[in-house]
Amino acid sequence: MLTKARAFSSFSVDDIEKAKRFYGQTLGLKLSEMPEGVQLHISGGAEIFLYPKSNHAAATFTVLNFLVNDIDQAVDELKALGVQFERYNEGDLKTDAKGISRGSGPTIAWFKDPAGNILSVVQER
Repeated sequence: MLTKARAFSSFSVDDIEKAKRFYGQTLGLKLSEMPEGVQLHISGGAEIFLYPKSNHAAATFTVLNFLVNDIDQAVDELKALGVQFERYNEGDLKTDAKGISRGSGPTIAWFKDPAGNILSVVQER
């Protein structure tokens, strides 16, 4: 039934204006304003819908992953734009001084949007 249906992902934010500035200006993504929220246009044709929610609760898991060719370069560029990377040191999940997890699993670094949703950059293999 859904094999030919188009699909998109969505998640909530607590302040749509902050989200527009972060995703549009800081991350440099193309976006379209809609009456219900903001549509992000991701390279490769993916679309993500952000909608305001008064009782927003940030996701406790990664809601959006960006594949990058060079994770060190991506982290450095995002840090220069004011993005702060999460640090983890629990069990098998450990990040280095740059906030990058290297080792078991993908090479990945996590950061949050202004609403507290978790995003990441992942080294493309």
